[in-house]
Amino acid sequence: MKLISWNVNGIRAAYKKGFVEFIEREDPDYLCLQETKAHPEQCEPILLKPAGRKSYWSSAKRKGYSGTATYVRDIPQEEPKKVSHGIGIEEYDSEGRFVVTEHKDFTLYNIYFVNGGSGQERHDFKQRFLKDLSAHLKPLVDAGRPIIVTGDYNIAHREIDIHDPVRLAGESGFLPEERAWFDSFLELGFVDTFRHLNPNARDRYTWWSYVERGRLGNRGWRIDYFCVTKNLLNRVRRAEVLDGQMGSDHCPVLLELSD
Repeated sequence: MKLISWNVNGIRAAYKKGFVEFIEREDPDYLCLQETKAHPEQCEPILLKPAGRKSYWSSAKRKGYSGTATYVRDIPQEEPKKVSHGIGIEEYDSEGRFVVTEHKDFTLYNIYFVNGGSGQERHDFKQRFLKDLSAHLKPLVDAGRPIIVTGDYNIAHREIDIHDPVRLAGESGFLPEERAWFDSFLELGFVDTFRHLNPNARDRYTWWSYVERGRLGNRGWRIDYFCVTKNLLNRVRRAEVLDGQMGSDHCPVLLELSD
């Protein structure tokens, strides 16, 4: 079973850069997108059902902002039993930050985490978001539900996950309180699958600043993840950063599970 997550930085822009061809080539069973920046009715029809897949969207009330979408093969055994477009907290759900799909063997959270870099107000908003997300997930984890949380977390967890940890220690996305939240998130019962399988891998990033032309020298951040509850860990076969894939300031990340 193959899952891919990708912050496409605008699905309509990604469509013009080979997005459908990417799906056909990689052929994921589940594809989670963040920062779609579109409502379904604004998109080409093929983006709603590409390559034999159904899509489930959460769009922000504000046009051209945020948004998530999850693609699933259009076959009965993979169709979600339930789809939620938020976690019941309006200030987050109105920004289109969640698509939650419940499947036979797991629940898949596709999340576009808040970026807190535009000022104190959004930093505080991000801290509330992280706290409320943990509070939402904790009883589900405690109940033993197998959960996959994927998406653009907008946090580089460890020094190994960022190209210049000293200079960037005071930047949003690598602040002590954000990294501490990530520690607590893992303590809830989640595992960062890429770091689990690649504990010492360096220079494997998922986002590079367009403004700083960061991709040229691989001056990046690893902020996109597949994290799973520990009761799914025995099914994890592969976790990769597809850093050769162009088309966004992020690259896709991949998770393979045994069936």
